[in-house]
Amino acid sequence: MNKQINLALQVLPRAKDKNTYDLVDEAIRIIKESGVKYRVCPFETVMEGEFDELMNVVKKVHEACYAAGAENMLAYVKIQSNGETPVTIEDKMAKYDGA
Repeated sequence: MNKQINLALQVLPRAKDKNTYDLVDEAIRIIKESGVKYRVCPFETVMEGEFDELMNVVKKVHEACYAAGAENMLAYVKIQSNGETPVTIEDKMAKYDGA
């Protein structure tokens, strides 16, 4: 699938001796370093790109959270795709920007 999609990723890593927000920050760092377009929201981070590219980012986020000390993790993924046209963050968010 080579069409542009939106993928929302929420990670809930847990560790006895680690701050959850620090582990989430590590996930966001991986997303930022991936070079994909993204937007951090209060409950999830939305990314924009091709399906395989974004699923690779999801994999790297998992690996990074465990490398940073997560003992277990829940991850919720939501995908929006369109068979005809690219899906963009702006299509959904433009009217709210600056609100």
